[in-house]
Amino acid sequence: MSSSSSIRVRFAPSPTGMFHVGGARSALFNWVMAVQSGGTLVLRIEDTDASRNSPEWTEGIIRALAWLGIDGEQYEGPYFQSANADRHAEAVRTLKDAGRAYYCDCTREAVIARTGDQHKGYDGFCRDRGLEPGPGRALRFRTPDDGQTTVVDLLRGKPVFENAVLEDFVIARADGSVTFLLANVVDDMTQGITHVVRAEEHLSNAPKQQLLWEALGAEPPVWAHVPVVVNEKRQKLSKRRDKVALEDYQAEGYLAEAMRNYLMLLGWAPSGDREIVPWDVVVEEFRIEDVNTSPAFFDEKKLRAFNGEYIRALPVEKFIAECLPFLERAPFDVDVAVFAELAPLAQTRVALLSEIVPMIDFVFLDEPPSDEQSWNKAMKGPAAEILAAAEAAYLDAPWHADELKERLERIGAEHGLKLGKTQAPVRVAVTGRTVGLPLFESLEILGRDRTLARIATARARLAQRG
Repeated sequence: MSSSSSIRVRFAPSPTGMFHVGGARSALFNWVMAVQSGGTLVLRIEDTDASRNSPEWTEGIIRALAWLGIDGEQYEGPYFQSANADRHAEAVRTLKDAGRAYYCDCTREAVIARTGDQHKGYDGFCRDRGLEPGPGRALRFRTPDDGQTTVVDLLRGKPVFENAVLEDFVIARADGSVTFLLANVVDDMTQGITHVVRAEEHLSNAPKQQLLWEALGAEPPVWAHVPVVVNEKRQKLSKRRDKVALEDYQAEGYLAEAMRNYLMLLGWAPSGDREIVPWDVVVEEFRIEDVNTSPAFFDEKKLRAFNGEYIRALPVEKFIAECLPFLERAPFDVDVAVFAELAPLAQTRVALLSEIVPMIDFVFLDEPPSDEQSWNKAMKGPAAEILAAAEAAYLDAPWHADELKERLERIGAEHGLKLGKTQAPVRVAVTGRTVGLPLFESLEILGRDRTLARIATARARLAQRG
């Protein structure tokens, strides 16, 4: 790719109420290309659909981009497609006056009746009827009858489309509003877009839009159609079926850095046998030409593992700061100073920031959380004897994790048990769960009095059960 600063790429989402992870990947690809080239990323909101023209949805796009690191200083805009309506109308007049477009009043039913084929495209019936604008009359672009249109694509080479099979497509509706095909071309021309990187589903539109560029007397942009993003069944990600909203992942506690790294790998890979790489390495190594054209599998399990790696790599102060919004929504009060003591223990055990609340709740609740499955699993065999011995051993123990561990190990040895089995009833008595933070460090932070009180309560419950 050229290093010329004249490169202008654009990201042009439609407001839909949520920010699709596939769109987020396209935004990142465009952003990296702009950064690499010293060029410009242009943000354009395609808001001409009145049903989607919501300021809140547009703000959602801007917030989602900012979370990924693409804030207002990283792009030009946002521009709004609706603000370019005058130029859209001018293009319509230019194409009509040049004989490159004509009005058509054909319904889909009429076309099927004439052709006898419900799958066949428009048959050009109105090409020479000389219709004027009017109710029910759309404006169609007259495609060439012969020859070929070659689309130069940075990923796919030079796909060739036979003009004869390109139907005369609608560029303006009967109400005068222009379609996506023409609006995009006019907007890209107006904003000087030189490179268009978008999803492969638009590849079939490229020859039509390229013909429009040429008919309007301009040089088409450089195209790059990136692979579709699919789920584990290799179906295209769908908001009706799959979790696709970037906002949902953010709310679950995915870090922006982890999401950004992972999205860049949907079709591309850095050098060497590695996937988790610093962002400056991504910017240095990424080439749109190296993106694979095969469908890209969005593997949520892999993303989760990525996120865990990024969480563990955070400085503990940063980890605490990232956790605070989740702690503020907890159904109990959190003493941040106490949480700071727990944070190093929790940081190695959470893959999502949202997991932090159930990980540390036992410290801030008056009583440990109730988990019958954990209770039934741990409170059997010599559990009552272990709890009694632990309570006695901890009455006068120096309250340090190492000493607490050593005393419980001795209790386990008396019962012929390894530490893992020995500590299970103590863990459930104190924390409510069989899995959680390191037990003895947790006891140290919880304190002697609360630890002994919980062990006593558990013993009483066991005694009632008989």
